[in-house]
Amino acid sequence: MTQPTPSSQQQRWHQIQQRDRTADGSFIYAVITTGVYCRPSCPSRHAKAENLRFFDNAAQARAAGFRPCLRCKPDEAPGDAQRTRITQLCRLIEQAEQPPTLQQLADAAGLSRWHLQREFRKATGLSPAEYARAVRQQRLQQQLAHAGSTTDAALAAGYNSASHFYAQAPTELGMSAASYRQGGQQQRITFATGPCPLGRVLVAQSDAGVCAILLGDSDEELERDLRARFPKAECLADSTLGQHLDAVVALIETPHSAPPLPLDIRGTAFQRRVWQALQAIPPGQTCSYSELAHAMGTPSAARAVAGACAANPLAIAVPCHRIVRSDGSLSGYRWGVERKRALLQREALDTTDD
Repeated sequence: MTQPTPSSQQQRWHQIQQRDRTADGSFIYAVITTGVYCRPSCPSRHAKAENLRFFDNAAQARAAGFRPCLRCKPDEAPGDAQRTRITQLCRLIEQAEQPPTLQQLADAAGLSRWHLQREFRKATGLSPAEYARAVRQQRLQQQLAHAGSTTDAALAAGYNSASHFYAQAPTELGMSAASYRQGGQQQRITFATGPCPLGRVLVAQSDAGVCAILLGDSDEELERDLRARFPKAECLADSTLGQHLDAVVALIETPHSAPPLPLDIRGTAFQRRVWQALQAIPPGQTCSYSELAHAMGTPSAARAVAGACAANPLAIAVPCHRIVRSDGSLSGYRWGVERKRALLQREALDTTDD
């Protein structure tokens, strides 16, 4: 065992007081009065400095007769401990009747609220609040299939009141609760097709806004795609949607000045986060899946980001075409690489014109 110098011992004491996660793996400390050894970031109450002993690793602490702390689990690799902690928090959220507050979760993890937010988002791609909403949404969908009434399902899923639920239902379910209980059979989606610089385009609208923008070579192909996405809805052609078709064409032809469309964005909590991040990429700029994952605070979620991009139902309005490979070359595109190339070239020209 390497004996720390007085200066390094003081530094270690400071790291313990700060619960410095960057120090995990560099040394272990043991508490003489309890017989327990810990990692520097242990959330347990601090012992007095004179009751501490330092070791280079857990094996040395065990050899000296100390046992591992049950809170910080110093025998696990730092990454394993973090994954275990986040998994436990996810189970806590899933099993709670009402979503725990951020402070309650922070207390359970032994972290500050800021560190909890950062660790949770890095591990799951969602904030604790977003994860709780996703859990509640899944629970609601299950309850609506079996509960005696819609109100009973809402309260069982964790909503505080029926009025709060009915206000949130169209956003969380993509339709009214009554329509969802009947498998979406009452949902009415109108659509229109027309020409655009990329071939043919279909725009579909629900009561909440534009729910699909699809690109293709024929109207028949586009209609089949729409009905496959909304198999139980009543999909009706509507010639009055010409204004929305014009808006989509404007997104293609003048992306910097095109008016925004009212969107009905449906997907999982993580997909919605990815699609929101895509909308923040300005016309004329691109990034890779990895860069987008880093921008979202989830650097290890590049594959999940790619999956969300592939599931995007709102071509151009949610600009997944602005995602390229890390070397700048074009990656795949749901509506064809040539359309992606044409969109990026047009946006680059529009930037030059500005």
